[in-house]
This record gives sequence, C-alpha cells and structure tokens, in this order.
Amino acid sequence: MSKLEDTTVAFAHTIEKLGTEEFIPALADTLCAFADADDATVIVYGYEEMPSVAFARPLKGKYESTLSTYLTGPFLLDPFYRAAAYDEHFGVFRLADLAPASFRMSEYYKNWYRTCGYEDECGLLVKLSKDNFLNISIGLTDGGARFKKKHARALSDVYAITSALCRKHFDDILKAKAPTMRERMHRSLAAFGASMLTKRERQTVELVLLGHNTRLIAEKLGISVETVKLHRKHAYAKLDISSQAELFFLFMEALSHWSGDPDTDPLISYMGSN
Repeated sequence: MSKLEDTTVAFAHTIEKLGTEEFIPALADTLCAFADADDATVIVYGYEEMPSVAFARPLKGKYESTLSTYLTGPFLLDPFYRAAAYDEHFGVFRLADLAPASFRMSEYYKNWYRTCGYEDECGLLVKLSKDNFLNISIGLTDGGARFKKKHARALSDVYAITSALCRKHFDDILKAKAPTMRERMHRSLAAFGASMLTKRERQTVELVLLGHNTRLIAEKLGISVETVKLHRKHAYAKLDISSQAELFFLFMEALSHWSGDPDTDPLISYMGSN
C-alpha cells in the first residue's frame, strides 16, 4: 500500500473507537507505529485540577512506574509541559528540541526522568480548549535509542488529524476551572524561595531547577556567569543546601507541605512543619 493508504487504514481503525475508552489506546498504538516507537503515555492537563494519566502501558524490566510521583509536582519541570503551559507551543517535538543542553545533568532527569523507562521521547502537544491540553508522549525504551528527524516528520504528517480527533474525543468531558490547582502550582514554583531570597536569587534557583546550566542562566537573565554563580552561592547558603540535588529535594519537600495558597512561598509551610 502507499503511504496515504497506510495512514488512511490506520486512522480508520482509530476513528471507529472515538468517544470510547478504546480510543486513546488505539491512537497510541497508531502513533507508535508511525514513529517506530515501542511505548506511549498520554497525560491530560486540565481534565481535572491536576494532570491525569489517560493512558500508560505497564513498564517492563527494571523500571517501575514513576507517574504518580510526576503528577505531584515534577511535571512543573518537564520540558514538554513547560513548552505548552508557559510558551503555548503546540505540535510535534523531540526531547532534544525542548530540553536544555544540560538536561541529562539536571536533578529532574537524575531523580525522575532516568527512571521512567524512556531513553528518548517525542511528544505531540495538543491544545484541547482554553487552559487544557494533552501530551501524547511517544517513547523509545531500548538502551541508547534516539528519535531521528524523520520520526518527528512522520508524526507531524498526522498531527492535524490527531489533534482534531483528540479535541472531539475530550470535548464533552473537559471543563475549564479557574483558577485550577495546576495554575496555582505554576505560581507556587514562581514563589518558591521568595520569602528568603532576593528576586535575582529566586530567578536563578528556578532556572537551576529547570536544568539550565550557568551560561544559559546568565543569557536568560542578562547577567554575567560570575554573577549567576554569586546569586546561586548566596541562595544555597540562605536555603542551607550545598548542591542542585539538595535544591531539587527541598523543592519537592516544600510542595508536599504547601498550603495551596498560590502566592505564598511553599517554604513557609515547610519550615513551619520542621
């Protein structure tokens, strides 16, 4: 069959499932076939107040599911999530397209991504309605595997029909909520450390959490590398930590004690409980 026929047949089977519980698994299988991938996860942001998993396959081998941990806060540092939620970028992206160059040295990678089972990822970010979107994460699990540009092009070729089907499928079950818990958590990340740090120190800490290296932080803030190092040193001293790993765990601990007030530094609740 021709490429067009292959696409038509694949999506015909998927469309038959539209509006049923079988739709998302069928769509995931179809997209995996287009990208020569072996795994998929679908996460909806806005379906409920916090992200929800619409589809995930059981992991094989040494990996255990880390999605429950991801949903409690690490999603705020996910390059795919930030591309859609903060920058309103929708479409097909490889991890290499979105993640900073130092991503695999970040604590988010070391403490969550590395254990999720994916060697590489290609995401289809689909806007569903106001403030609601989903990420269809297509993954490679074989050691050292990487997505090539041809895989992203293959998914881009079917992005329009994929996004249209997803909007139709979720149309009746998505309800916009304002402000949502997810929106409040955005603001909690922005407020993290605000009760103890200067504005520049807080901005530096946030960018460190996101996995940016010193040079990139300097570029984003419009300051010198030495000034970034100084802000980081002062911030770490005030927070009584000495490494990026300790910063990551402090952030996660603070979120677990967070009062829910979007404009209150999560550290206030955390410090009050210790």
